Amino acid sequence: MTSPSASPGPAVETRAVAAYPLLLFTTLLWGGNVVAGKWAVGEVSPQVLTCLRWAFACLALAWPAWRGIVSERHLIARHWRYVLLMGACGYTAYASLFYAAGIYTTGVNVALFQGAIPVLVILLNYVVHRVAVTGAQILGVVITLGGAGVAATHGDWHILSTLSFNIGDMLMLGACLLYAGYTVALADRPKMSGLTFFSAMALAALVTSLPALVLEQAAGTLIWPTPKGWAIVAFVALGPSLIAQLSFMRGVELIGPNRAGVFVNLVPIFGSGLAILVVGEPFQWYQAAALALVLGGIVIAERFGRRERPGGK
Repeated sequence: MTSPSASPGPAVETRAVAAYPLLLFTTLLWGGNVVAGKWAVGEVSPQVLTCLRWAFACLALAWPAWRGIVSERHLIARHWRYVLLMGACGYTAYASLFYAAGIYTTGVNVALFQGAIPVLVILLNYVVHRVAVTGAQILGVVITLGGAGVAATHGDWHILSTLSFNIGDMLMLGACLLYAGYTVALADRPKMSGLTFFSAMALAALVTSLPALVLEQAAGTLIWPTPKGWAIVAFVALGPSLIAQLSFMRGVELIGPNRAGVFVNLVPIFGSGLAILVVGEPFQWYQAAALALVLGGIVIAERFGRRERPGGK
């Protein structure tokens, strides 16, 4: 699975310089989604939040994306199965499983499973596209996973000995597999503009979220947003859903799924950091250690492990 590293050329360096801020901003917004998810409990139910976030995103995209959708409608029609599957799996099903997992399992387990996404991306990318992975990339991913573990356990590794696994963990594993698959599949996206492609997936996500909303209503657990809930919906729709997904999609296009996926382990770091700034939680030593580990792992993977073709598979 490992092959010799090649020296990156100027074009690779240029793409990396463009991708890094996009991916950092993406994970910052996803970290905000972690905080928003905590605030959403009792303010808006999971499937209502999932449905409304994509409804808002579609409304926001309607004007800027309309001209591109009309001019590239033949490409959307040609690849409608791919677009539908990407929106359903990468957006709707992932979010639904993620929110449902939080009901049954602990935040530690959720964060630990999320930390496995870069590993799953590398494995799936090798199975599907036979993308070679260098030893430095593997080391970098392991270090970032350790940083996510430090953030999840608050620096107390004894917590791991008390973990128990339940249906929520299986739901979270399914969610991570779906998003890893979505990340790998982004490398094969149709040759249309990013805004048009994302708008089509957002619409697919909205449509495929409706059946789960009906089931939530039938189960009697549906909660329409309170005033605070509407603010949460607006933030999740415009930030983590719209801006972050567009940025992540561009990041994958620039440096490929394997390298972009490593940045996902910044999500629990930014999540805890935002909890300090927004919620007023105290800053702890383990948060600094976790950030150092994740950033160190990314530097190792990027500086010494470049093997993947930029913008390719």
